[in-house]
This record gives sequence, structure tokens and C-alpha cells, in this order.
Amino acid sequence: MATCPECDAEIEVDEFDVDKGDLISCPECGSNLEVTSTSPVELEAADDDDDEDDDEVEKEEEFDEEDGLDESDEDESDGEDWEE
Repeated sequence: MATCPECDAEIEVDEFDVDKGDLISCPECGSNLEVTSTSPVELEAADDDDDEDDDEVEKEEEFDEEDGLDESDEDESDGEDWEE
């Protein structure tokens, strides 16, 4: 048994089913928790910063893709100049 650091709910977690660094969700409050120890199982609130960093990377990738489309649009306009 482990305790949610957010709502103090008892969470049934088998120490053999989890590894240090695993993420789980509290069934009572829905908080994202990280396993910080397996014997005994201890939990801490998971950093949401990692998720935000991933979102920023995805946004940058989308922006790069859009830039690529803009470049191809420019190429097409260059082709039109050659036809004239």
C-alpha cells in the first residue's frame, strides 16, 4: 500500500509490479504520481514540466513543417516566373 501525497488516499500498488520512475494515477483524485521508491513503495507528485516540454517540442515541429510548406509555395511561384 502507498499513500497519495495529494489527497492521502491509500493506493494499492504491488512493489513487484512497478519500477522506480514509473508514473501512475491516483484513482481518488486523478493526480499523476511518480514511484520514487519500490521497497516500500513511495509516491511523489509527478512533474508536469515534462509534459509541457513535450508539447513545446511538438509545437516547434509543427512550425517547422509549416515553414517547409511555405518554402514549397515559394518554389511554385518561382516556377510561374519562368513560364512567363
